[in-house]
Amino acid sequence: MPLARALIEAKETIGFCTRCFNLTDQDLCEICRDPRRDPTKLCVVEEPADIIPLERTHEYRGLYHVLEGALSPIDGVNPDRLHLRELFERARTGEVSEVVVATNPTTSGEATALHIATELGPEIEAGRLRVTRLAAGLPMGGDLEYADEVTLGRALTGRRELRP
Repeated sequence: MPLARALIEAKETIGFCTRCFNLTDQDLCEICRDPRRDPTKLCVVEEPADIIPLERTHEYRGLYHVLEGALSPIDGVNPDRLHLRELFERARTGEVSEVVVATNPTTSGEATALHIATELGPEIEAGRLRVTRLAAGLPMGGDLEYADEVTLGRALTGRRELRP
């Protein structure tokens, strides 16, 4: 019964961060509350679980934004079903100087990355914002959740510009 109680308690107390949509038991998640994080860097991931392996690399000290999925018209996942509007609002505040797109290297992840770069194109062209993509090292069709720290560390270090 302790496991059942713990599951019920988790379901009742865990929700989404009001800023980045990570899992938390408070209004803002631990990462968003951390004053040591670099607020000029914003890493975009598909799911909350994708943050964990990125954090284990110790290569990234910025903030995150969780989309809650990736674009997939075939599955009925269009931009309105993801937290893209909130991402674009955060990216355009003037505080963010780089958006690191860390969506999975799948067809849906790549489509989502291109959509983000296209939407933020005016800010990129004006020089107000850099949009980068994780570098090679992650296998196509793989998930960030299962990548090792060395591979993810190299991918973060060697990220490249993403332009529409």
